[in-house]
Formats: sequence, structure tokens, C-alpha cells
Amino acid sequence: MKARTDEEHKEKMVKLQAAQARKIATKTVEKGLIIVHTGTGKGKTSAALGMVIRAIGHGMKVGVIQFVKGAMDSGEKVVFDQFPHLVEFKPMGEGFTWDTQDRSRDIAVTRTAWEEVKRMIADPSYRLVLADELNIVLRYGYLPVEEVVEALRAKPAMTHVVITGRNAPQELIDMADLVTDMASIKHPFRDQNVRAQAGIEY
Repeated sequence: MKARTDEEHKEKMVKLQAAQARKIATKTVEKGLIIVHTGTGKGKTSAALGMVIRAIGHGMKVGVIQFVKGAMDSGEKVVFDQFPHLVEFKPMGEGFTWDTQDRSRDIAVTRTAWEEVKRMIADPSYRLVLADELNIVLRYGYLPVEEVVEALRAKPAMTHVVITGRNAPQELIDMADLVTDMASIKHPFRDQNVRAQAGIEY
């Protein structure tokens, strides 16, 4: 393919800029989004926590509930603890199900965490609520998906809710405004026997 001259490139970019401006001018709706990060790939929680940081940067109040994580210290908690007026960060899980090995307790812990998520969603002062690994506990049947759908339908109009975890139920996918399915192509833990590392995984 022949390389464009500087003049040809500029002409093409001017046209592209005008086309993008026309598209943007038609986008007039602003609302709180329901966002689902799912899939077998790594990075669902990391992407969601990046949104939390972005919200903090805009002075928005954020609530974060972690359904599975919580048994280990994390770098993000250390950071978010520096913004107590903007972030309520609650790792409420007790570890992975293969570590806890107690279904009844897992269900009770899930219920407690979900009540906190519902409280945050119902409070319009929270502009973004992250329910981290909610999809995991839904998959295990620790919480009825219908109850989650009902709470999301009743959320304040400008509240954003982010839900993470593999195996998102179809009901959440159907009602979400944005769904990202993260695919696993290579993974150091699985493919190279590299253990989880501070600053990367937690």
C-alpha cells in the first residue's frame, strides 16, 4: 500500500474529524450505566478499579464491595484508603470457594455483602458502585439473580453500577448498557507457573 503524503493524510483526518463531530452531536443522552465485565480472561476487576480511579478524579463518591476477595491485603485498598471522603471500599469476601469450603457460610457472607451493595445503589450520593465478583456468587447460586435485577432496575437514574466476574448470567447481560467479555489468550499462572504477584494481581 502506497504511503500517504502529509497533505493527503491531513485531508483524510479533516474528513474523519468532521464525521466524528457529526456522530458526537447526535449523542444527547446521559444516564447511569449498568456495566458488566465478564469472560475467562484476566483484568475484569482491574478494569473496574480503573473506572473507580477515574470517578475519584472527578470528585465522585464511589462504593466498592468485593464478594470473593478480602482474605488478602491488596494494593488498591491502600490507595483507596487515602480518599475516605470519596471511596467506601469493602473487601467482604473470605477467599475463593475452594479455600472457604463452607457453602452455608459463603451464602451468609454473600448476603451481607449484597445488602451493602443494595444500600449503596439506593443512595444517590454514590455515583458509581462496583460489585466485584458478583457474577461468581450468582453462578454458585448464593444469591438469586432476580433480586439483583430488581435492585438494578430501581437504581437512581445517574448511578453507574459495575459488575465483574466470569460467567455473567444472561439476565445481567440482557439488561446491561455495556458488556465486555475478556478472553484469555495467555496467562502466566496457567501457562508458565508464575504465581500471583503484588502490584499485578493484588
